[in-house]
Amino acid sequence: MTSSLGPSSSHEESSLVEICLSYRYSQEHPWVVQGITGFLSAYYMEQPDFHVRRHYDELETGRHIWVCDVPDAMNIRHLLKRLQCDLPPSAVSQGTLLAKQPIRYLIDMPED
Repeated sequence: MTSSLGPSSSHEESSLVEICLSYRYSQEHPWVVQGITGFLSAYYMEQPDFHVRRHYDELETGRHIWVCDVPDAMNIRHLLKRLQCDLPPSAVSQGTLLAKQPIRYLIDMPED
């Protein structure tokens, strides 16, 4: 499944960020895939410099991944906290930073 919300009209510098949903979280709460897609679409209306380039399923892991252009001046943690308010309890972790790879944030089941 692929979707795109269109390019940014601004010339502000941006970075690629991946927002991922773990397989076990999406199996436990199947509606959150549509919920996150809707949230990110609405966020684009609020912040036109932010947009989703692509949404796809990673076959090897079963994760849903949204690849986003995020303005460098924007606090992605703030977006993730707002998103978590609309989701069942979850934990967000940041993936390892590899050269030339987007920063990846994984939404998963909370640690007990």
